[in-house]
Amino acid sequence: MNAGAQAEDTGELPLEGVLVVALEQAVAAPLATRHLADLGARVIKIERIGEGDFARDYDGAVNGLASHFVWLNRSKESVCVDLKSAEGLALVRSLLGKADVFVQNAAPGAAGRLGLDSAELRAEHPGLVVVNISGYGSHGPMRDRKAYDMLIQAETGLISVTGTPETATKTGVPSADIAAGLYACNSVLGALFRRERTGHGATIDVSMFDATVEWLGHPMYMRMYAEQQIPRMGLSHASIAPYDAYPTKDGQILIGVQNDRGWRRLVTEVFEHPELADDPRFQTNVLRVAHRAECDSAVADHTSTWSTEELGQRLAEAGIPAAQLNDMAGLIDHPQLSSRDRWREVSTSAGPIRAVLPPMTYRDVELRMDEVPALGQHTGSVLAELGLPADEVDELRRRHVVQ
Repeated sequence: MNAGAQAEDTGELPLEGVLVVALEQAVAAPLATRHLADLGARVIKIERIGEGDFARDYDGAVNGLASHFVWLNRSKESVCVDLKSAEGLALVRSLLGKADVFVQNAAPGAAGRLGLDSAELRAEHPGLVVVNISGYGSHGPMRDRKAYDMLIQAETGLISVTGTPETATKTGVPSADIAAGLYACNSVLGALFRRERTGHGATIDVSMFDATVEWLGHPMYMRMYAEQQIPRMGLSHASIAPYDAYPTKDGQILIGVQNDRGWRRLVTEVFEHPELADDPRFQTNVLRVAHRAECDSAVADHTSTWSTEELGQRLAEAGIPAAQLNDMAGLIDHPQLSSRDRWREVSTSAGPIRAVLPPMTYRDVELRMDEVPALGQHTGSVLAELGLPADEVDELRRRHVVQ
């Protein structure tokens, strides 16, 4: 169907019928597979007997469950298998024979040592899409190093451009993990689309390092071609002014003016001081950046005469980008979530919890939001699908091959 053709809404989840097997832990791979589950894929999560994904134990903030785990693992099935046993490995390889996608982010080389080498799997199942998520990639001097989000943020230089002039900081969410997870999910979708045309699967490598480097394009080019290290600016911006938090009568508000037309609207329509539009220090963005302190001072003189709510409304009416500086309580109570009915309830072993709909909104079907699995919750049902009789499954449990 060509791009302009009109298609009827089907009401079917986009990845309905796709089976994903995941050997995953922490954030990057679980984020990728959770989004695949959101889109309708069946995701079977292979976990360690007794321990499972170590993110299960990060904290107990959500009715005794870990906040990272409930965020990243809803709509999945948990199967506990001892992959170091020949029988356990055989079960997982049998499961992979039915799978469309295999995603893994085990420690460097671990999947291969367990007998789940991507080349071997693809030779046996040419249509399989295999995604290997690592810290630094499959080659290079750092390929075998363990990698965590903070370490990748440091190695890539992300920390060097994040924080205040006085203090370098990592981002408040695991940006390197999230970047890798999103690129992994995106690569699966592309590979499945190509397989529809060619019948061929794919072997895909996604590293946290490469994913984070991609996000650093602007400061990297500034260094390569302008020989400038982007300074840490806190809430401000190295290349734009005014762009910061400014005081109001009862708090503060963030304003970001990205072009000269916006500056003129800000000072004439919002502040009602048109003389600032033609002030020789502020006529262009380049000049405003060169005179940042004076520009910020002039803006603050006027923002401080309004309440946050009043100024926010005036800025919105003038089309000036602005925002309130919320904390997490402000996010949870944000009217943009409640007015658009973005909250749902999800089941867990500790009872129902609140969760926000996935950010991909299909007009014809609501994306999937099923329960967060308990450790090993689906082992028996998945093994039954593989044709194992109940007494054999019981024997495997007795010998701790499965849980």
